[in-house]
Amino acid sequence: MRRLLPILAALCAPLLLGAGTAAADTPAPYAVGTGAEAGTYRAHVPDSWDGTSRLPVLVFFHGYGQSGGVVMGNTNLMRLADETGVLVIAPDGQEKRWAHQGAPARERLRDDDIFVATVLADVKRRWPVDTARVWASGFSIGGSMTWHLACYRGDLFTAFMPVAGAFWRPHPERCPSGPVDLMHVHGTGDTVVPMQGRPIRETYHQGDVLQGIAFWRAQDGCPADPDEVTEVGDLRCQIWRGCTSGRQVQLCLHPGGHIIPKGYMATALAWAQGLAQGR
Repeated sequence: MRRLLPILAALCAPLLLGAGTAAADTPAPYAVGTGAEAGTYRAHVPDSWDGTSRLPVLVFFHGYGQSGGVVMGNTNLMRLADETGVLVIAPDGQEKRWAHQGAPARERLRDDDIFVATVLADVKRRWPVDTARVWASGFSIGGSMTWHLACYRGDLFTAFMPVAGAFWRPHPERCPSGPVDLMHVHGTGDTVVPMQGRPIRETYHQGDVLQGIAFWRAQDGCPADPDEVTEVGDLRCQIWRGCTSGRQVQLCLHPGGHIIPKGYMATALAWAQGLAQGR
C-alpha cells in the first residue's frame, strides 16, 4: 500500500474547482453515524436563503487526500451556491478517500453507501430539503464515488454530475438503481484519470470513460448516437435525450487535463435545475 500512495496522491490533483480556492474559515463538521459507519460532513447554507424555503442540495465528494473542508474553502463554489440558493454538503471520506466500486482499500474502509445515506438523513433533519433537487457531484476519486452512487444508491439523488472520475474495474454488469440522469465532464488530456483508464500496480484499474458512458446509455435505454452536440468554448457536450427511460446522459469533453473547467459547475447546476423543472 505504501507504494500505491504516491500514485493515488496524484488523484487529489492540481486543484479542486479551478481558481478561487482559498484557505478561508470553514464551518464546523457535523458528526453522523455510529461504529464503523460513523463520519463527518460540512455544510454551506446559501446566504440568500430566507430560512424557510426548501433548499436544493449539492453533495460534493472531494478528491483523494482531501476533505470536506477543502470543498468548503473553495470560494468559487461557495459563491455559486450563494447565487443559486443551493445548500452544499461536503462529506469527509474515511482516510481521505472513498470506498467506491473497485477502490483501493475498499475492503477495510467503512460502507460509504450507508454513510452517505446517513449524511442525507441528517441533512434533511436540519434543513428543509427540496427532495426533487438533491444532486451528487465530485472530482477525481470523488467523481468515481459519484458514478458508484449513481449505480448503487441512485435512490438518494435526482441527478449526478461527476468530474474527471469514472467507474473502476471491474465495471458493474448492471446497476441496481436503474436509469439515472448523469452529466459527466472529462479532459481528453487528463493523465491522472485518463480517458482510456489505466492500471495501478497489478491490483487496481481505472475504467475507460467511453465504455462507462456506453454502459450508462444502455442502462438508460439511449440510442447509440447523441440527439445533440453542443460546443461552448472548449467544452463539447454530446447529449442523449431520446432515452426510453426518460432519463438523460451527457458527456462533456475539454482538451485540458485533470481539472474542472472554469464555469462548468454553473452549467451543471443549471442542467440539474432544468431537469427538476421539467418533471
